[in-house]
Amino acid sequence: MAYAVVKTGGKQYRVAPGDVVRVERLEGQVGEKIALGEVLFVGGNGEVKIGTPMLPDIKVTAEIVDQGRAKKIIVFKKKRRKGYSRQRGHRQSLTTLKIVEIQG
Repeated sequence: MAYAVVKTGGKQYRVAPGDVVRVERLEGQVGEKIALGEVLFVGGNGEVKIGTPMLPDIKVTAEIVDQGRAKKIIVFKKKRRKGYSRQRGHRQSLTTLKIVEIQG
C-alpha cells in the first residue's frame, strides 16, 4: 500500500511510509511506536480501499520523533470607543510522528 488517510486529533492526514507529520498531542515517549487505528482510506499500487467510515483491518504504525509545542498565537479582542481590549496567547501541544509502515 502506498498511502493512507488517517484521522487523529479531529483532523485527517494523508500519510505514506517515511513521512513526518505534526499532529495534536498524543500520549507517549520519544522513540516509542504507536498505532494509528482510525484509517479512513488506503490507496496506491492500482488498488483502493475506502472505509465506511473506518477500515478495521488496516493499521498505520508510527514512531514518536518529538513532543513539542507550536508557535504562540495571539488572540486580541477590542471594542472601539469603549476602552475594552483583551489579549491572550495560545500554544498548541504537538507530537511529531514518523510513519513506519501501513499494515493490512
